[in-house]
Amino acid sequence: MNADNGLGDALRRSVGTHTRRRLVTITLLAGVAAAVGMSKAPPAGRTFAMLTEAAQSLMSITLPFLGVLLTHDLRRTPRTARLAPTLLAATLLAAAFGVFGALTCALALTLTPAVPGANPWLNVETLVLGGVLVQVVAQLTGTALGLLLRSPVVACLGTIVLPMGLWLVLRASPVQGWLAPYATARNLLSGQMTPLAWLQWGTVLLIWGVGLNAVGAARLRRLPVGSGSTS
Repeated sequence: MNADNGLGDALRRSVGTHTRRRLVTITLLAGVAAAVGMSKAPPAGRTFAMLTEAAQSLMSITLPFLGVLLTHDLRRTPRTARLAPTLLAATLLAAAFGVFGALTCALALTLTPAVPGANPWLNVETLVLGGVLVQVVAQLTGTALGLLLRSPVVACLGTIVLPMGLWLVLRASPVQGWLAPYATARNLLSGQMTPLAWLQWGTVLLIWGVGLNAVGAARLRRLPVGSGSTS
């Protein structure tokens, strides 16, 4: 597979192998399965927020693997690779997955019987935006680890272990919401975003989405040619 030459090339690479097409399919099906499964919950507790939390959380587990593979491609030609188009493609894909998850949840909720007097669509706008932002941070975590770690398998595992491990370690700490992506994801998927919660999400984005990718970009320039593989 050739090195990145632009946004279109990066988007094509995202589905350029059987592994990546399977990964995309698995991630989309996970969102559908979660939305449909949660739509079977007791009517009194069946809300767009509940479906969204399940669907977007499940998709955010495997979506970063795609980010890992996209930036890992660039390790084959580190001196000439253009990182910006790959990061943009990864971000656009994450947003598309987030929108897909929202549409799936909306359809699943629409097709289930409504409870008279209930408002299952409470905070729907915030929840749709939150789902997109959750996927963006997850994806950028994947692109960063794809740049920083030589093994794509280890990098993929890292997208799960590092954010979740940090959340567990900081469980009783007031800084958890400022450092752990999972903490901000829970806020976003609750639909209850305060100015403080938005500030915490911005901090997490700067650390995991911007900072780690910047470090990875610097590391990429120092790599020997041909240090990556294609999956």
